[in-house]
Amino acid sequence: MIRLAKTEDIPRVQELLEQILIVHHQVRPDIFKSEGSKFTNAELEAVINDSTKPIFVYEDENGCILGHIFLIIQDISENDGPKKAHKTLFIDDLCVDKEARGKKLGEKLYQFALEYAKELGCYNVTLHVWNDNDGALRFYDRLGMKPRYTEMETILK
Repeated sequence: MIRLAKTEDIPRVQELLEQILIVHHQVRPDIFKSEGSKFTNAELEAVINDSTKPIFVYEDENGCILGHIFLIIQDISENDGPKKAHKTLFIDDLCVDKEARGKKLGEKLYQFALEYAKELGCYNVTLHVWNDNDGALRFYDRLGMKPRYTEMETILK
C-alpha cells in the first residue's frame, strides 16, 4: 500500500535516506559523504507537514516501510520569466530498501507519482539522476523517461 508519510515514519525514512546516500557516495565520492542524511529529523518532520512537498511510503502487509518517494509540486506562473504557466511534479527522491529491490516496488512508486501528477493537473513529471548512476538511469529509461537537459561541470581541484 502507498500512503502519505507520517511523523512516526521518520526513523525508517531516515534509514532509506542513508541507503540513497551510500549509492550517491559510490557514484560521486567527491561530492557525497559516506554517511548521514540530507535532513535532520526536525527538517524531515517539516517536509512531511508541507503539502507542497508530499512524501509517500510503500508499506507492506506487515506495516513495514519498504520504500518512499519524495515529491515537490512546482507551479510556474506566467510571471516567471519566459516560461509558460504550468505545473510540474518533481521527484526529489525515490528509494526502495536494498533488501526489497527487484520486486517492482520502485515502478509502483513511480506509477503512483504519475497518477498523482495527473490528479493535480501537472504538465510533466521530472527528476534529477546522476549520470554515473547506471542502475537508476536504466530504471528510469525502462519506465519511459527521457533526458530533459544535461548539466555540465568542470571540477576545479
